[in-house]
Amino acid sequence: MASSSSSHIRFALFAVFAVSLKLCYSQNETINAGWGNAGVTWYGEPEGAGSTGGACGYGPAVANPPFNAMISAGGPSLFNNGIGCGTCYQILCTGNPACSTRPITVTITDECPGGPCASEPVHFDLSGKSIGALAKPGQGNQLRAAGVLRVGYRRARCLYKGTTIAFRMDAGANPYYVAFIVEYENGDGDLASVEIQPAGGGFIAMQEMRSAVWKVNSGSPLRGPFNIRLTSRESRKVVVAQAVIPANWQPDQTYRSVVNF
Repeated sequence: MASSSSSHIRFALFAVFAVSLKLCYSQNETINAGWGNAGVTWYGEPEGAGSTGGACGYGPAVANPPFNAMISAGGPSLFNNGIGCGTCYQILCTGNPACSTRPITVTITDECPGGPCASEPVHFDLSGKSIGALAKPGQGNQLRAAGVLRVGYRRARCLYKGTTIAFRMDAGANPYYVAFIVEYENGDGDLASVEIQPAGGGFIAMQEMRSAVWKVNSGSPLRGPFNIRLTSRESRKVVVAQAVIPANWQPDQTYRSVVNF
C-alpha cells in the first residue's frame, strides 16, 4: 500500500508541473522552449518596482506601463554587461507552498552584481511586485521571507501590447553627442545594432553603452529630423522609425515611434 501511495503522489506532482508548463506555453510565445534552473531573491519595496530606474537607464518608466513594475535585476549572466537590458523571461515557482505554480514574465531592467546574483550561474533579483506575483493570492509575504527561491526560467518574447518603440533623449545629449535610451522593444527585447540617419545624410552606427543607452559622438553637429534603424539581436529583424526624433528635439524628452518588432 505504501508503494502505491508514493506512486500516486509522484504522479500528482508530475501532473501539477505538466499543467504549469502548459500554462507557460499558452501565456507567451517563447524564444527558447527549454527550461533552466535559477535562483530568485527580491529588492526594494514589497509592492514596488525594485529601484527607481536601475543600471539599464530606464528611470521611473520601470514603475509605469508597459513595464508595470514587473521587472528584475539580473545577475552577471542575465545583465551581460548591459546587453541583457530589455530581455524578457518567464519564471515559474513550484517549490514553495506559497507558489502559485503559474508563470510570470519579467523584463531585465537592472544589474545585480553581488551576493547570490554573482555566486549562481543564473539569478533574478525581482522587484517586490514581481515576487509577489509568483505567489498564491495573499501569500506574497511568504515568498518574500523565504530567502533564495529555486525556480524554473526560460527566455520569452517581450510583448508590450499597444506600445511602440520610444526613444528617451539623454539629459546630456547635444548635436555633437546624440544619445538616447531605446524602450519597449517587442520580440527579442535586445538589439544587435542601432543606426541613426541625420537629415541629408546616411545611416551612422551608434555605440551601445553598458545599459539601454545608445550614443554617437560626431565631429560636426548632427541635425534632425532623425531616422533610427534598429536590428534585433537574435531574430535579426529590422525596423526603421522614420523621422522619430524631430529637428527641434530637446534633451531628456521622449519621442515615440509608430513601429515595433
